Amino acid sequence: MKRLALITILVSALLPSAVGQKLIEYHSGMGSRDKQNPDVWILYQNVVATHDGMTLEADSAHYNTVENSFTAFRNVAITLTDTTFIYGDRLYYDGNTRVLDIWADTVVLVDGATILRANHLTYERNESMAYYDLWGHAVSRDRILDSRKGYYNSEIKVFYIYDDVKLRDSSMLLVTDYLKYDTESEIAHFETPTHIYSDSSTIYSELGDYNTGTRFAISYKRSHVDNQGRTIDSDTLYYDEHRDYGQATGNVVIVDSVNNMTCTGRYGETNQAEGFSFVTDSAHVLFIDRGDSLFLHADTIYVTNDDSNHLRTVRANFHVKLFRRDAQALCDSAFYNAQDSVITLYKDPVLWYEHYQCTSDTIVLLHDSNGVRRSYLHGNCFALQQADRERFNQLKGKQGIVYFEKGEPQYADIIGNAQMVYYLTEEDDTMGTVLVGVNVGRGTQIRIYFDTNRAPERVVTYDKPDMQTYPVGKLPDEWKRLPDFNWQTARRPRRPEDVFIW
Repeated sequence: MKRLALITILVSALLPSAVGQKLIEYHSGMGSRDKQNPDVWILYQNVVATHDGMTLEADSAHYNTVENSFTAFRNVAITLTDTTFIYGDRLYYDGNTRVLDIWADTVVLVDGATILRANHLTYERNESMAYYDLWGHAVSRDRILDSRKGYYNSEIKVFYIYDDVKLRDSSMLLVTDYLKYDTESEIAHFETPTHIYSDSSTIYSELGDYNTGTRFAISYKRSHVDNQGRTIDSDTLYYDEHRDYGQATGNVVIVDSVNNMTCTGRYGETNQAEGFSFVTDSAHVLFIDRGDSLFLHADTIYVTNDDSNHLRTVRANFHVKLFRRDAQALCDSAFYNAQDSVITLYKDPVLWYEHYQCTSDTIVLLHDSNGVRRSYLHGNCFALQQADRERFNQLKGKQGIVYFEKGEPQYADIIGNAQMVYYLTEEDDTMGTVLVGVNVGRGTQIRIYFDTNRAPERVVTYDKPDMQTYPVGKLPDEWKRLPDFNWQTARRPRRPEDVFIW
């Protein structure tokens, strides 16, 4: 082998394989031609090669002058730009295609604040693209990316990785099968089923973007968030982890397992930090209470929670309809205060309880652990019960109060300009009931008691009432229908899905 203090060889551009291509330039401390292949130079000691602005250093190398290729061994260091470097143990470089292949126990690519490690790396200089096909590990600022396969564009600073992908930092883990990650904007884009785990929430999506810096997620397909006992499902979802704020559109379902409540609609927002949520556009809320369910529909439904995430209030606005197995209602708007267990129905409310219909300007229902404890009918109170196909028991007054015990009505007071039409019944030979008379009259206050079947049993009047009893067929027309009589059975929801029919 011929010893050279410094060998610098510029290969002739007239070699057939090199026509039209810029040739690799190199120098080394020692070198000689390969006896088996004189087209190949074997180089030793401080080998340095340059090609189109790239510098390559190694302990030793083989340079094929015909193929314009370079094979380097041990302590391989490549300088691509002022900020981009690759380190490995063995390298093959094709000067014609400008493609690098680097092997090592750990090949390291350094690009500014980004470091990529793999066992084998292919770098295409024409595209500024680094590829790996057997596990890659990257660190960008404090973000860590792992995947079986992938590539990195050092010009635009973007990773495209797939197969068992994990993106994580100290408080977040993203798991998917394909990910595009922009190291400068810190935005991850995914198009396959993806889970994002953080300290306070879990996000699932099949198409979307996640900003690892701001913790802001956008999901466009099968969106789901689980946050401290509350889940959100929708077609499209915008979710800010730092603010615990979510904005959902299309087939929205919010499930609150802490309060046994489910909200649905076409648009919704939730703000955990402020304890506030709402749904609108076909808004619907399902409450499960002691095994029974209350279905509530309105144009818009607002829900607030306390600091412990327990239900505080529910406000329903416009076209409100409620269904529960034992009671139904409709009104313009409603408000529920969970701390006091009070439901208030505003503006033309109608309440159906068993075979009773109650209307008033405002209806207030007080609950306890056994169900309804008391109901108040404020202003223009009117209660109806069908006695037969065409006749109705009627109670009318300024105010009404119904008293319950263990969820069963005990008695009701009609107060202020009270009026009554009450049909008397008795059993016939077939154990059925027949109408035998009707009591009508006026008074300051009327109290009606209920039997165990929730039917009127006894009526008491106060303060010198004007009362009359008539045979059923002799009742004067003026008493058949009290003023403002309005039997609204056609509007009554009979099934849970009827709350959507206004």
